[in-house]
Amino acid sequence: MRRYKEASDFYAELGVDTEKALEKLKDIFVSMHCWQGDDVIGFDSTGTLSGGIQTTGNYMGRARTPEELMADMELALSLIPGKKKINVHASYAIFQGETADRDALRPAHFKAWVDFAKKKGMGLDFNPTFFSHEMVKDNLTLSSPDETVRKFWVEHGKRCIEISQYFAEETGVPCVMNIWIPDGYKDIPADRLGPRARFKKSLDEILSVNYDKEKVFVCLESKVFGIGMESYTVGSAEFCLNYVNQKGITPLMDNGHYHPTEVVSDKIAAMLPFHEKIALHITRGVRWDSDHVVLFDDETREIAKEIVFHNAEDRVFIATDYFDASINRIAAWVTGMRSVQKALLSALLQPKETLGALQNEGRFTELMALSEEMKTAPFGDVWAEYLRRENVENDYIKVIKEYEEKVLVKRV
Repeated sequence: MRRYKEASDFYAELGVDTEKALEKLKDIFVSMHCWQGDDVIGFDSTGTLSGGIQTTGNYMGRARTPEELMADMELALSLIPGKKKINVHASYAIFQGETADRDALRPAHFKAWVDFAKKKGMGLDFNPTFFSHEMVKDNLTLSSPDETVRKFWVEHGKRCIEISQYFAEETGVPCVMNIWIPDGYKDIPADRLGPRARFKKSLDEILSVNYDKEKVFVCLESKVFGIGMESYTVGSAEFCLNYVNQKGITPLMDNGHYHPTEVVSDKIAAMLPFHEKIALHITRGVRWDSDHVVLFDDETREIAKEIVFHNAEDRVFIATDYFDASINRIAAWVTGMRSVQKALLSALLQPKETLGALQNEGRFTELMALSEEMKTAPFGDVWAEYLRRENVENDYIKVIKEYEEKVLVKRV
């Protein structure tokens, strides 16, 4: 408490109220992805990962069943402060006896997820799964020239909108449903327009279903390239941005899905003037879209700063998206989620009015100096106070290692 008081006094001299920052932080939702816990394998097939997705590592304790995955998630969520949601992929359908292919999924196949979310007092987000399936033909799904393939995936998209509305109605929290496809070509295609025309047609057909736009926010996510589709990606940034603008749906930006010199933090302020809502998948790409665990690094802090400085906390859907099988998977969840929340708190503790005034007045020397000074501000003491108020253990590694020794080692 003494250290927090000293930190609070420091920030007060800069015109920053730490109490207001803490109050605002605890109301910002961050959606935690389920697929970190089992290396993106899911429950609806026994096949291997495909569609440009690859998980590396063989750390002990991968969740193998819905019960194991939810138990691991429950521990992770208990070690993460603030408001959370749970982000689920369609491949995590939980069947009770009867099974269904992805074009025949129904809300009943996700009742266990609704029950889990209600138990935790959380909302659910959702993602159609357009990968790791025998109906992905030649790396193509919604853009396939094979009408049987294309129609299969269109129906999958429609079923996922129905499930998303079920999530929203059951939990009372709007559901963000994100569409991402792995479609593309390894080498230079002869026809670049054809696949995109078919993708557009497929999206139009998916969106033809009736749904409550106050409860379900359909998003479209782009990608610059992927494994096996290095030369051409159907769902490019330009395609996806033009489509969401035309259709009035929500753009989703994953900060691993752009060229290495592009940063999503710079794109946020370019998107907000044109969209009531935008969505983010926060990850950490190392040289490419490698989906490393999110850290409290420069880009994560800049993303949070753009959200907070523009008072867009209620306009930006924030979710994490990464998968690392080389380390304890629960620790990966907690570290990444806490890193996003740390970044948000860091942004809330910035003297944004002063910084903005210095920029507008052309006082760039002072702007640079103050910005650098804030990097060594006593942020950590405010974060520690936040954890204390949220009744969340600070030393989460100790808790996770105990769980590993009691539970995870038995899964080997």
